[in-house]
Amino acid sequence: MTSEELRSHKWWGTEGLRSFSHRARTRQLGYLPEEHLGKPVIAIVNTWSDINPCHQHLRERAEAVKRGVWQAGGFPLEFPVATLSETFQKPTPMLYRNLLSMETEELLRSYPVDGAVLLGGCDKTTPALLMGAASVDLPTVFVPAGPMLRGHWRGETLGSGTDMWKYWDERRAGRIGDAELAELEGGLARSPGTCMTMGTASTMASVAEVLGVTMPGAAAIPAVDSSHSRMAAAAGRRIVELVWNDERLSRFLTVDAYRDAVATVLALGGSTNAVIHLVAMAGRSRVPLSLADFDRIAREVPVLADLRPGGRFLMEDFYYAGGLPALLARLGEDHLHLDRPTVGHATLREQLAGAATHDTEVIRTPDQPLADQGGLAVLHGNLAPDGAVIKHISAEPRFLKHTGPAVVFDDYKTMQATINEPALEITPDSVLVLRGAGPLGGPGMPEYGMLPIPDYLLKQGVTDMLRLSDARMSGTSYGACVLHIAPESHVGGPLALVHDGDLITLDVAARTLRLEVDDAELERRRAAWTPPEPRYGRGFGALYQEHITQADTGCDFAFLSREGEVPEPHAG
Repeated sequence: MTSEELRSHKWWGTEGLRSFSHRARTRQLGYLPEEHLGKPVIAIVNTWSDINPCHQHLRERAEAVKRGVWQAGGFPLEFPVATLSETFQKPTPMLYRNLLSMETEELLRSYPVDGAVLLGGCDKTTPALLMGAASVDLPTVFVPAGPMLRGHWRGETLGSGTDMWKYWDERRAGRIGDAELAELEGGLARSPGTCMTMGTASTMASVAEVLGVTMPGAAAIPAVDSSHSRMAAAAGRRIVELVWNDERLSRFLTVDAYRDAVATVLALGGSTNAVIHLVAMAGRSRVPLSLADFDRIAREVPVLADLRPGGRFLMEDFYYAGGLPALLARLGEDHLHLDRPTVGHATLREQLAGAATHDTEVIRTPDQPLADQGGLAVLHGNLAPDGAVIKHISAEPRFLKHTGPAVVFDDYKTMQATINEPALEITPDSVLVLRGAGPLGGPGMPEYGMLPIPDYLLKQGVTDMLRLSDARMSGTSYGACVLHIAPESHVGGPLALVHDGDLITLDVAARTLRLEVDDAELERRRAAWTPPEPRYGRGFGALYQEHITQADTGCDFAFLSREGEVPEPHAG
């Protein structure tokens, strides 16, 4: 590509009033002509914010990216976008994932940029940024925020999220007190970075790496490690080369790449949220991907990463054990397409050459896996006609085939207020059912799916129960939780028809989820069901409820995922 063929040339390099105006305003910004004219203009899309602890170091990483861009002869411009802090944003950042994707898409399309470096990591930012970038299809590199350091408390190593749930239950059971809880508050999260378990953030960072859109090994680098800054600078250098070579995002986001991403999520024992995000991302790339693909690949791929919440170790251990390159090398040709390109190398095969595993307890060998089949299962049945998912490697084995009576909660607030009432007669064999928590009902499909076990059962030593919902759960969560039931109850899915006491059967081996009620009775209940009133009368919420799709198709906006061309803006 020549400098005259750069997209940014339309803004700065042509004759006419508009180009003159653009150059004058660039001088207003303090830049000399030789600093930017004829050079690739790189958008650094930054999700840093004071309210996002996972991203508090991304201001510094943006400077490292800029350093790399300048070194390679490009011109960097930093763009702030929505941060989607998993910790603080309510009702859930998932409500705003598509908003960030729209912001990213329209920003890259409407400004004079030739390529992009995306800085994200907290759960929804990775898919949102890549969905938006895929819709524009410029040369792109993703820089993951990286996991935080290990947590510590009284000689124990803590995993953020996972041990939060564990010790909160210990507090509810009366086995620890306020003093211990205060110490835990200071020990769970000790540095910038995302959750250091194989939660959604690390799962999606690994997805970005295996898709081939990060620098090699980027996903597992701890956020505060100096190699993380070096990786960011390398991304800045590489994006300039990608622009000159006109290597666009679509070159890497192929059918084979998405299938490899599914295999990697399963081998990692990764977050159930990856199912929704990958389906949505693939849709933006015009690549067919469905729940059936997840279930098919899950039957073929072993779990090789012994990482919490399904295993024992944390992301720091994974990084020192060889990181994602080591795990991908273990999967090899049996499960991956190694001859496809990545942003860092001509092929994934070349990228993995020399990758080694330094700790076979953390990254297992295929003949000694953590589990013989991938960590997720896709369920169908009369309770989930369009599918549901369960992370069965984190459930007590006795629940993998279980029948029990339903205890139904119509919304999360009611569940919180009543879960401990003895009148509900909840037993260890009961099936806790939450509805009204899906894409529309939540709204935004919050991470409510790890329903709390009643206090009185915790005190008896009960640590798991079968729980069903149309919600999601945190990637750091665990337990026998059936999630993403589709269609959701809010639109009249069968979950809306469950009554207290109905028997529900889960059979993970058979991939079935069944409500043991005859069809005639279900039809009578369906005829009596009335849809709830819309939640939003205006604003983004109204846009959301009018266009959101269901969990099995990725919870994207229908108008963003459909076929159709968007014209380039006229810059003159």
